[in-house]
Amino acid sequence: MNIFQLTGIVIIALIHVYIMYLEMFLWNTPKGIKSFGLKTKEFAESTKVLAANQGLYNGFLAAGLIWSIIEMNKETAIFFCFCVFIAGLYGAYSTKKIRIFYIQSIPALISLILLLI
Repeated sequence: MNIFQLTGIVIIALIHVYIMYLEMFLWNTPKGIKSFGLKTKEFAESTKVLAANQGLYNGFLAAGLIWSIIEMNKETAIFFCFCVFIAGLYGAYSTKKIRIFYIQSIPALISLILLLI
């Protein structure tokens, strides 16, 4: 993998480590509530366990991307970038928040293109 491909993968992995941190540890704090556009503190409290589970999945995506870098395995990187791309599409569609598409899917798509050319 070249420097551009590796840079894209690192950026996506860092984004997902940050999302994991927000969902698992900051969900019901002012930062988490603002980041995810939650309506009330009570809603954040009642969905905290669900968010932590969601955060764990984002951590697995980051782990897979990091693994692809350690192993220098382009196929693994393609797989996890594709997973991130689909997750971003579904997240944007299901929540009606286009920001998810821009934060997750666009960087993954760019990295996929870099990996495939």
